[in-house]
Amino acid sequence: MQVAAITGKEECSLVERAEPHPFGNMAVVKVLTAPMCTEHKQYTSGHLTVCLGHEAVGVVSAVAQEGRVRVGQRVVVMPQYACGACSLCLAGDFIHCRNSIDALSATGNSSGTATYAQYILKPDWLLLPIPDDMTTDHASLACCGLGPTFGAMQRMEVTEFDTVLIAGMGPVGLGGVINGAFRGAKVIAIEGHPYRAALAKRLGASAVIDPQSDQALAEILRLTDGLGATASLDCSGSAGAQRLLLDATRRRGRVAFIGEAGELTIHVSNDMIRKGLTLFGQWHYNLTEAGRIMEVIRRSRSLLDLFITHTFPMSEVKQAFELQRTGNCGKVLLHPWE
Repeated sequence: MQVAAITGKEECSLVERAEPHPFGNMAVVKVLTAPMCTEHKQYTSGHLTVCLGHEAVGVVSAVAQEGRVRVGQRVVVMPQYACGACSLCLAGDFIHCRNSIDALSATGNSSGTATYAQYILKPDWLLLPIPDDMTTDHASLACCGLGPTFGAMQRMEVTEFDTVLIAGMGPVGLGGVINGAFRGAKVIAIEGHPYRAALAKRLGASAVIDPQSDQALAEILRLTDGLGATASLDCSGSAGAQRLLLDATRRRGRVAFIGEAGELTIHVSNDMIRKGLTLFGQWHYNLTEAGRIMEVIRRSRSLLDLFITHTFPMSEVKQAFELQRTGNCGKVLLHPWE
């Protein structure tokens, strides 16, 4: 099978690897769509790897035993290789599993854990069936496109009565705008990139604030009757944006950290005790809520068509990486068989 590989600094190509075979509850999925996330950073830095990607949708091509999926079934491939047996996995919070398995060693395969590939190996319980009335590309947004902010809004119980502040209009943050719009919340975005700021407005943001403006906090307060947002999500991974969210969230509000970042200084008295904020760390969503995110996708088709700004055959992965580096895109999808 063909797999995308980073071969040097700003260099990549397709390479041949052995097609994986099923074993136990590990099924083989033919990848039809591989959404792109932050792998362009590895391309830019020259991190050599033949294992790219953590998002995929496709069709089950082989199973070793009867289980949760069948050959020919379209599925969303969940990230990681959780054990499926610990208390976190059993509760649906597999993303936090501390006992991840080595899928290749467990099955005797030499490849099959990348999503920028024509086939992937995955435990059948981490494959979500795709409804018949949903396109494969739309279903792919059940991973990082909509997943992290969906999980955060579920935990924060965001409703139409909330004003939601979202920092960072990369693909995850843009997905948050869609999730907020679906719930009927007022969404205020924080983004300085012109393309992504404009796209956020098209997806439903009522206003977009430039984080570089010295009036950013004042403008957010003006838009929220001087009180601040009721719920805020950081999708930027920037300590400066995270600090702004803490300041711009009203007393007794909720703040979710989604963007990967380094250190952030929190003043326990002023930020936490006196404001009464509740902080969440969010990575993905609980697996028991898969049906709900599928319903968000089903009812948001027109917005998803705006959100997916570009698709590429996997043979043009270099061009896709270069596009992502400009920021002039929303969610970008690869098609391994084109």
